[in-house]
Amino acid sequence: MRRELSAGGVLVRRMRGRAYVAAVRPQGKAPGTWALPKGLIDAGEEPAATAVRETAEETGVEAGLVRKLGDVRYVYTWQGERVFKIVSFYLLRPLRGRLGELPPGMEVEVAEARWLPLEDAPRLLAYRGEREMAKRALAALEERQG
Repeated sequence: MRRELSAGGVLVRRMRGRAYVAAVRPQGKAPGTWALPKGLIDAGEEPAATAVRETAEETGVEAGLVRKLGDVRYVYTWQGERVFKIVSFYLLRPLRGRLGELPPGMEVEVAEARWLPLEDAPRLLAYRGEREMAKRALAALEERQG
């Protein structure tokens, strides 16, 4: 079975006393299909660097690393081949840029980027593993405040 390694970002910011997470709608997905930014780890690249890079590419926001949240593991089938995939997710904070101002060419991958209330993300994100990462981000933020 082929293995695939990816990394993604859980980019969180506070606005008006509330935490929000950056979510993307992948190109070709129905409106309301929200996911976390993520992508394949390039050769020689550290997973955390991939999470920061992919988040910037897919949201338009440059981010700083806070900490690793965890891994999501699953198997999927691509062109008749089973693939074992691991996606490492990292809690990130915004540094500069505006959500939705995508670098040229990214509109091929991402149809839309939006801030979602973090407390709603566990029900709004389309994928189970990503919903779990949103819950972990919420818990990490509560730890830091408490």
